[in-house]
Amino acid sequence: MTRSESIITVESMDRLETRELGYFVAVAQELHFGHAAERLGISPPPLSRAITRLERRVGAPLFDRTSRSVALTAAGEAFLAESLKALDAVDNAVVQARRAHRSGRLRIATHPGTGSGLLRELITRTTPDHPVDLVFTRDQAAVLRARDADIGLLCATTDLHGLDSVEVGVERPFALLPSGHRLADRPAVELSELDKEPNYQAEAPVTALDELVDLVSLDQLVVVVGESAARRAGDGVIAVPVADLPDTVLLLAWPSGPPSPQASALLRAARSGPAVIHADLGVMSVSES
Repeated sequence: MTRSESIITVESMDRLETRELGYFVAVAQELHFGHAAERLGISPPPLSRAITRLERRVGAPLFDRTSRSVALTAAGEAFLAESLKALDAVDNAVVQARRAHRSGRLRIATHPGTGSGLLRELITRTTPDHPVDLVFTRDQAAVLRARDADIGLLCATTDLHGLDSVEVGVERPFALLPSGHRLADRPAVELSELDKEPNYQAEAPVTALDELVDLVSLDQLVVVVGESAARRAGDGVIAVPVADLPDTVLLLAWPSGPPSPQASALLRAARSGPAVIHADLGVMSVSES
């Protein structure tokens, strides 16, 4: 076969689909068709047929198969390396498309209720007219690692693998109690006392702070929050310090590497105004303390 004929054959071959590459990678990593099929959620026979078709399309055997073992050929090793790159490129294309769609918007991952206090102050001081999306979640670190947010407010006790961070403040824990509650007139309470309350929740519900306060005022919830959330308790709710819970050290964190331009502005404000930041912080749950 001449060189020109070889080129024509390659150019005329239909482009492979990511599904086919996914099938191949699963078998290559498991080296077992049954395990790979289980991982993919399909049965082994269709997977085996798909790999056979793929080998025909590639024009080279990708696996040495016997009744007892599966091994990659030299062609399979080379194809695996390039397949992983291709799938990563597709994933990155999705990420870049999402970023382009949200271009110019600052996405902040935060525990429910932290849209005020620290974040409100920083946003006002950095980009008062800049569009901001608050991503409410109990797992800010996971959201940041998935790059579904530019920056996040989280506790220093969080697993920071894959993230960079800077400390921005410390806040005291307060129990939110309905007015008239037997503990509401105490100068401080202890966690053991809260544990005995039938409506006590160690982790704040995933809801906006206003709704959380409403639940407390209606005697449906007792919960521990941060200091600035306690300041916003309003009528019908009493905030009492929790004496035996430690203060919460708060961080601003972002995916490892240079932060986005919007996140950089927020970080500059955090580093330049610690007095303001320490004075007004947002709600955090006990589980994150």
